[in-house]
Order: sequence, then structure tokens, then C-alpha cells
Amino acid sequence: MRRRALLAGGLALPLPWAAGAQAWPERAVRIVVPYAPGGPTDLLARALAAALTERWRPGVVVENRPGAGSAIGTEVVARAAPDGTTLLLAATAHVMNPALMPHLSFDPVRDFAAILNCAFHPMVLVVHPGTGIADVPGFLAAARAQPGGLTMGSAGIGNASHLAMALFASVASIPLTHVPFNGAAPAQTALLAGQVQGAFLNSTVAVPQFRSGALRGLATADARRWRELPDLPTLAECGFPGAEAVSWYGILAPAGLPPALRARLHHDLLAALRQPVMRERITAAGLDPLETGPEAFQAQLAAETARWAEVVRAAGIRPD
Repeated sequence: MRRRALLAGGLALPLPWAAGAQAWPERAVRIVVPYAPGGPTDLLARALAAALTERWRPGVVVENRPGAGSAIGTEVVARAAPDGTTLLLAATAHVMNPALMPHLSFDPVRDFAAILNCAFHPMVLVVHPGTGIADVPGFLAAARAQPGGLTMGSAGIGNASHLAMALFASVASIPLTHVPFNGAAPAQTALLAGQVQGAFLNSTVAVPQFRSGALRGLATADARRWRELPDLPTLAECGFPGAEAVSWYGILAPAGLPPALRARLHHDLLAALRQPVMRERITAAGLDPLETGPEAFQAQLAAETARWAEVVRAAGIRPD
């Protein structure tokens, strides 16, 4: 879904609260992060917790529950009581995993109540300078000229970088050879060494490499140009609007949340997100703020789950 439509869904502040909602919460709220500490999901969760601690007495705690590509922590929230005291800071893997893990014990849409999509950053198509490729038309020509296409590194089979590559290959009708690595760091090392020719990287990783000249950016996989790379065209501008791939970070609660409490959570989270210090922390982390509200975010979960399932199916991707 395009970002303008998503932003439009998050501006309503439903007030006043229904009777009884004012007494919430009776205990500390926990934000479950289904990843290890230190990444963008964790940083965003901790910034939100700090901004909400005064508003949500007796406080907010962040609980890291990594493992199984985020499925372990996500299941914890799916099975929690829908009383608003257990929340999930989900990322894009939430809507990608179902196609790659058919035996998940939860549904990414039905088992969750979307509250607020908070931030995003686009994927960026990059190449090693040694390829001599300067732009997207040159990338397409090089891919078509080589048997099997260009070699494209990723952080692993089914990772966001892999799926972004598979989506672009399908939309552009070009051959690309996927080279999976055991994590983002080994994939970046191989790309910097010229062992693979290109990749789709998160913008937060790509920007420093562009500025140092270690990698060359060709396009962002978003509908609009990104603030950090205003001179870099989008894949949509290059003729491939269906190749959009962004990494987003949003708050979900267990399904069955009372409507008044869902409205309260959305209102308070949005107020925290709009604090100047919070905006500064988000942009300093290389992210852009979002304000996608409950209805639009819920629809986004359903649409993206279906979209990535089709990408996985069409590319014949199977997990390790």
C-alpha cells in the first residue's frame, strides 16, 4: 500500500474513552520485541517505552523474545490476554513468515489487533562499483546479458532482502541468481568484497556505504524518494511500481481487544510518536515516522501477507 494512504489512516484520535478505560493499565505494560537487543525494532520499542512510562502507570517494559525468525516472540503475544498489557513491536517479517513457515501456530492477521504502524525505511537496490553498472537500465541490461543473471546476495533464504530481490526479478522479468548467506553481516561483507554483484539492502545499512563509495545505489524500492537519498530514483520512477519493498515497524495487540481500549492505545502511542524527542530518535536511527492507524494497518497486514505469499509461491522459495 502506498505511504500516503497509510498516513491518512492514522490521523483520527478517537475520544472520549468508554467507561472503565481510564483505569487502565492495572499493571505494567510489556512490549515484546521478537528480535535480539540492538536492532531497529528494539531501539524503537525502547524509545516508545520511555515516552509512555509516565502516561502508562505503573510503567512500560521491553521484553526481547528472539528466535525462529520472530515467530517465538510473536506467538507469546498472540496467546496473551487481550487486555492491552502485552503488545508486539512487529516488523515486516510478520507478514512474510506465514508463506515461509506453513506450520505457524498463529495467523498474522486474525490473531492480532493492529494499533499503529510507527516507522519504516525502504530497501535499496545496490551494486558493487566493480560491476560498472551506473543505473537501473544498466542493471537490467547486465542481468539479461549474463547466463543466470547477476549474482545477488541476501541475509538468507526468505529474508526481506531475498524477497525484495525475487519481487523485482519478477516485476522486471529479468534473471537473477540468489546467493544466500547466514545473516546480514556476511552478505554485506561478500558484497563489499565483490564476491556478489548486487543486493537489496535496508537503507540504514546502505547509506553509509554509498557515502564512502564502497557501494553504488541504483534505486530505492519505495513509491517516493527517500529523504536521505533525494537524488536516487525509485524503482517506480524507473518503470517498476510493483516492486516496492519497505521495512516497517508497528505495534500489534492480541486479537479480541475491546474497541475502547484499542482506541486508547492508538491515541497514546500516536501522542508519544509525535513528541519532538521521539521524532528525533526515530530519524537518528535511519527510520521515517509513520502514523498508520488501526483500520489501515489491519488492512495492510492482510494485503502484505497475501502479496508476499504470492512472491514466495511464484519464485518457488522454500525455507532452509
